[in-house]
Amino acid sequence: MPNPQDDRPTVRILGTHGVPANYGGFETAAENVARYLTDHGWRAIVYCQTNHDGPIYEDTWNGIERVNISVPNLGWTGTARFDWLSIRHAVKHRDVCLTFGYNTGVFNVLQRLYRIPNVINMDGIEWSRKRWGFFRQAILYINERFAALFGNELIADHPELNAYLRTRAPARKITTITYGGHPITDVPAAPVEALGLARGRYLTIIARPIPENSILELVEGFSAKARGVKLAILGNYETDKDVYHRKVLKAASDEVAFLGAIYEPATVQAIRFHSLGYLHGHTVGGTNPSLVEALAAGNPVIAHNNKYNRWVAGDAGLYFRSSADAEKHIDELLGDSELAETLSRNAVARFESEFTWDHVAGQYEALLRKSMR
Repeated sequence: MPNPQDDRPTVRILGTHGVPANYGGFETAAENVARYLTDHGWRAIVYCQTNHDGPIYEDTWNGIERVNISVPNLGWTGTARFDWLSIRHAVKHRDVCLTFGYNTGVFNVLQRLYRIPNVINMDGIEWSRKRWGFFRQAILYINERFAALFGNELIADHPELNAYLRTRAPARKITTITYGGHPITDVPAAPVEALGLARGRYLTIIARPIPENSILELVEGFSAKARGVKLAILGNYETDKDVYHRKVLKAASDEVAFLGAIYEPATVQAIRFHSLGYLHGHTVGGTNPSLVEALAAGNPVIAHNNKYNRWVAGDAGLYFRSSADAEKHIDELLGDSELAETLSRNAVARFESEFTWDHVAGQYEALLRKSMR
């Protein structure tokens, strides 16, 4: 139980699976923002979805307070139930809320009814992703509208998303705060070598294997000729279930290494740090966590040519639209060590200027204080 004489400001963090971060980008953001806030004089309370037997219980992890709510992971319906139970618990305490995502934006009416400030990170334009199917897209679209209406402050993680959100809410309540990362420096090579890779002798793709991530175009561009280096791809490719996966595998030369899904942070960091460069095919969304982490590792970037990637990577990237473009830029990167070194320096400079967690979380703190006035 909290000390009644504790006069620290308190924030309740909702909308993620909880901490420690073992799931995705929002969990990583919640953990890093919560760590920063606790280090700067806040009580940060994170709601965590668990599968324990029994009622809600509270504990502490690395100085971050947790409210553990048992809801079996039953896909998005289980997540919706967890969000509802979390919000019902949070509003009883009248503390400012920080909500990641708008998947259940309709539930944020409770904070409005109780006049509790609620800062909502609006994620990307999730409802537009075709992989969800029409029914799920419609639910997301409706909840985006409700979150934009009920949130006191809205966070866009990219300037283009800020412009988009202005079609949903007044500009005065929209703030751009990017995704963050930690510098990746001096990482041991053992995890890379255990995967059969040689330091500085491979390029990397880390992405969900779906068409909107342009993996087929990148694999075709890489496999157009012998390279003398490998292309290491993380992610699960299931030939018996997915037509797109089969196309990617068929297009791949024998220099492409499919490593499967790897979630161990130390291994992923090592793969990034010892890579010749990062290939990023994402075509939708805002500030992509994987692209930020590539910059943190000093990776030269070859990215899909769109407004999201160009703003994030800036002068650290070469930009493609087709397989032929990708082939050309891979030729350039592998054939010009001076270009590669320049892009690598630019990557680190871009990361340090915009994407460190201290910088990002500091902006979260400022916005939370503003919402409490």
